[in-house]
Amino acid sequence: MRPVRLSVVTAAAAAAALTAVTGCAEKSDKGSDAITVKATDTACEVSVKEFPAGKVVFDVENKGSKVTEVYVLFPDDRIVTERENIGPGTKATVTAEIKAGDYTVACKPGMKGDGIRQPLKITGKGATAARSPELDTAVAEYRKWVQEQADETLPKAKAFAEAVKAGDVEKAKTLYADSRLGWERTEPVAESFGDIDPKVDVREDGLEAGQDPAKDWTGWHKLEKSLWADKKIGDNEKKLADQLITDLTDWQKRVGKAEITPTSMANGAKELLDEVASGKVTGEEERYSHTDLVDFKANVEGAQKAYELLKPHASKNDAKLTAELDKQFAAMETLLDTYRTDKASYVFTSYDKVGKDQRKELSDAVSALGEPLSHLAAAVAK
Repeated sequence: MRPVRLSVVTAAAAAAALTAVTGCAEKSDKGSDAITVKATDTACEVSVKEFPAGKVVFDVENKGSKVTEVYVLFPDDRIVTERENIGPGTKATVTAEIKAGDYTVACKPGMKGDGIRQPLKITGKGATAARSPELDTAVAEYRKWVQEQADETLPKAKAFAEAVKAGDVEKAKTLYADSRLGWERTEPVAESFGDIDPKVDVREDGLEAGQDPAKDWTGWHKLEKSLWADKKIGDNEKKLADQLITDLTDWQKRVGKAEITPTSMANGAKELLDEVASGKVTGEEERYSHTDLVDFKANVEGAQKAYELLKPHASKNDAKLTAELDKQFAAMETLLDTYRTDKASYVFTSYDKVGKDQRKELSDAVSALGEPLSHLAAAVAK
C-alpha cells in the first residue's frame, strides 16, 4: 500500500533507502526540455501549464521539510503517472506518455490528503508516436498478466475471508499472506484507480484526518490487526471479510480497463521498489503478522515482470542499463531466497526475526536495484 506517514524512528531508518531509490542520482535525459515541478510543504510549482501530448519528462524537486509524492491525474483522479517517497532536499525524474486532455498535477507533502493541485492542459500537437511492435506486445502481455493476478487473487482472498467468517483465527492467519500476493505484484495498477487501495490495503496510520479507525478502517490490515494483535474475530471482522471480497471483486472487474503504457509499466516497477523501501524493509507494512518478506518478494516479482517485458526494447536503447538490471534482479532473488524457509512456496522468515544488520543488507539491495530501475522509463521512451 502507499505509505502515508513515517514515524520519527522509521523516517530516519528509511531515509537512506529512499534517497538512493528516488533521489539525487536521477537526472533527466532531456535536460532543459523537462518540465520542472518544485514541491514544498505549501506549494506545487509547475514550470509549464500547457504542452504537447507525447512523451514527457518531469523533473521533480522537493524543497519542503516533509516526504512528498507527485501525481499527474485524470479529471476523475485516476493516476496517469506518479512518484512517491521523494525525500526532503531530493530530486526525482519521471518519464510518462500523456495523451491530449485536461489533467492535474498534485503534490502531497507528508503524503496525505488530496494534495496541492495545479491544472495541466495537454494539447493535440505532438501526439504520441506509434509504438514499436515490441512495446505493443509488452503492454498486451502485461495487461494479460495483471488480469491473471487479479483472477488468481480472488479465490485466495475468498478462502481467507471464509476462515475469518468461520471464526477460525489460526486458519485465517495461514491464508492471509498468500491472499495478498497478486495484489502486491500489481499494486501500481490497483492504485491507479484511486479509490480501491484505501479500502483494501490501508494501514491504520494511513487513514485521513477525521477518519475513525473503528468505523472507517477496512481491508486486509484491519483484519491483520484483529488476527495477530487482538487475537479474536467478532461480528465486525466477519462483515469486513465480506467487504474485502466486494472491493477485490470490483478491482478484478476494473483491472482490464486500466490505462497502461510502456512508461507506466516502467514507472510502476520503480514504484514497487519504493513500496519495498518505505514499508517492507522498515517492517511497517505487516506490523502485526510480520509477513513483510512475502510482500517484499511479490513487489520485486511485479517489478521484474514489467522489466522483462520491456527489456527487448530497452536493451536496444541502453544495453548497459539492462545488463545492470539483470545483475541486480538476480542478486535480489538470491538474497531473498536466504530467508525462504520453504523453497516450494511463499513461506519466509518472520520479519521480527530479521536483525538490524540483515535489514540493512536488504535495504542496500533495494537501493542497488532501485537506482538503475529509475532509468528504465527513459530507456523505454527513447
